[in-house]
Amino acid sequence: MLALNGLSKYFGGVRAVDGLDLEVREGEIFGLIGPNGSGKSTTVNLICGVFPVTAGEIRFRDRDITRAAPHVCLGAGIARTFQNIRLFGHLSVWQNLWVAQNAMEDRKASGFLNRWFSGSARARAEVESLLDFAGLSGKADDLAANLSFGEQRRLELARALAAKPTMLLLDEPAAGMNMEEIAQLRQRLTALREDGKTILLVEHVMELVMGVTDRIAVLNFGQKIAEGTPEEIQNDPLVREAYLGAPQSAGDGHA
Repeated sequence: MLALNGLSKYFGGVRAVDGLDLEVREGEIFGLIGPNGSGKSTTVNLICGVFPVTAGEIRFRDRDITRAAPHVCLGAGIARTFQNIRLFGHLSVWQNLWVAQNAMEDRKASGFLNRWFSGSARARAEVESLLDFAGLSGKADDLAANLSFGEQRRLELARALAAKPTMLLLDEPAAGMNMEEIAQLRQRLTALREDGKTILLVEHVMELVMGVTDRIAVLNFGQKIAEGTPEEIQNDPLVREAYLGAPQSAGDGHA
């Protein structure tokens, strides 16, 4: 579904992403992990068209989107959340979802305003469904800025879903959440996969990554050092070295 071929991004002499090959299959939750500064968020920004690509190719559903602008990537079916929450704080919860909807009528010059003021029953039903999914039905009229941190995280996920994507890029969606909220997030991600969504999950909370992903790739200094199932990644000596900062000794069975 998504293929990265030799993807690279250099910032001056810094190789944030360096020759990355990656394939995310349709209908799976694919984890992208690695130490801080390993290139995970940069990879997401390249896929979404936020950063220009230095070298390599990005293909989505056999379409070359290497140089595509963010709105083109969204139109192709890719939506995302951000590492730092970027909601419209001065809008209500339901308004954040309303403006994010990817409706056919919005593609006409006056389409968005007509939908906004006419109160489209279909559009409102979709918003209500998203509010229920995010557990925010009782706070539909609250300002987004007044939500708790965990609620804002849930709203951002729902806002990404409002665009009706086929693929979600989630950049550390569990950051700042407590254990109960992380467990609820795991349930939501599992439900999305069962609903046919494909998810690329960038995350530091290993309990979530290992519990919900089908496959995982590990980055270190912009390069992929391992890829496999959660069990394979947990037992990979290069991954343990990257996270622990020291090579495995000969006596640990990985000589």
